[in-house]
Amino acid sequence: MRGKADAQVTMLSLVTADQLVPEDHPIRQIKPIVDNALRELSPTFSRMYAETGRPSIPPEHLLKACLLIALYSVRSERQFCERLQYDLLFKWFLDLNIIDPAFDASTFSKNKERLLEHDVAREFLVVVLEEARRRRLLSEDHFTVDGTLLEAWASLKSFRPKDAGNDTPTTGEKNPSVDFHGEQRTNDTHQSTTDPEAWLARKGRGKEAKLCFAGHVLMENRNGMVVDVTFTQATGTAERDAALDMLEGVPVSRRITVGADKGYDTQDFVTMCRRMNITPHVARRQTSKVDGRTTRHTGYQASQRIRKRVEEIFGWVKTVGGGRKLRYKGLVRNRLWWELTAVAYNLVRMAKLALAMPAGGELCLIN
Repeated sequence: MRGKADAQVTMLSLVTADQLVPEDHPIRQIKPIVDNALRELSPTFSRMYAETGRPSIPPEHLLKACLLIALYSVRSERQFCERLQYDLLFKWFLDLNIIDPAFDASTFSKNKERLLEHDVAREFLVVVLEEARRRRLLSEDHFTVDGTLLEAWASLKSFRPKDAGNDTPTTGEKNPSVDFHGEQRTNDTHQSTTDPEAWLARKGRGKEAKLCFAGHVLMENRNGMVVDVTFTQATGTAERDAALDMLEGVPVSRRITVGADKGYDTQDFVTMCRRMNITPHVARRQTSKVDGRTTRHTGYQASQRIRKRVEEIFGWVKTVGGGRKLRYKGLVRNRLWWELTAVAYNLVRMAKLALAMPAGGELCLIN
């Protein structure tokens, strides 16, 4: 029998957003972790705002919104606010009522200065990692480092000589054609007029050069979770310099290992790792700085196998987290996005591990 469309508007509804989100939805594993982490950050939030004046949008809503943008591949903050008006799952995650209106997109830009000033994203990442450590999901002995290029929000047409100023070709077109053939362009002589901090870089020989930043990750090898991140300009030595900076933050009470690809097989990196009581499980070049004393052990082969899981992080960030092309300009705002996206990735990993855990049992821990 054909059903009939009923245009009658319900005058009274007793349904809440919580009742409409499925009980087995993975985001139900994520929300309690986020709520507990934000409660721990409450003292920091109190220092961010004045005690008097007009109330602002709660910072908890802003951070949860940033997580949803990454988790659900929302293209922009403006699109998120439009979707928040009708998406009941988003309202439930932000602890809003069904009839509560969405906040304006300008709220993000006005309040991000406060988040940057108090380094909230970094504290958020630390608190989530503490919860993962409490659940015994992190390895304290075996790590992997790697970096990736992230395309900046700037066109190659904006990469112009530094002494040329901000003058653009006057062709009468909105998007003029620019011919770079025969012109030698380097980061020393040229600069983007759109994002001056973006550098021209390429992934390897034969690859096209793009205006990029570099995102770096320190991954633990037990469950492939992110334990530290940093965001830099795309220089030739950025990966190794960032890796050493992140490794310095690891509490080393005994010798640990760090896996890496061939780009880290240099004398400086290997020497600095050994000085820090770290065994460099680095993929070997033809003229390698890592000798048989390291490669003969089975742990070296294990590190070389597991280190490739760091590509899963970069793949998730670029396909789901919106990192295929950056949304923001400059190092500071992109670093904030990079840290919050790392938090979102860890939450997804923790949710999957929680769902995979047998009822009343514990995860099988593998070092």
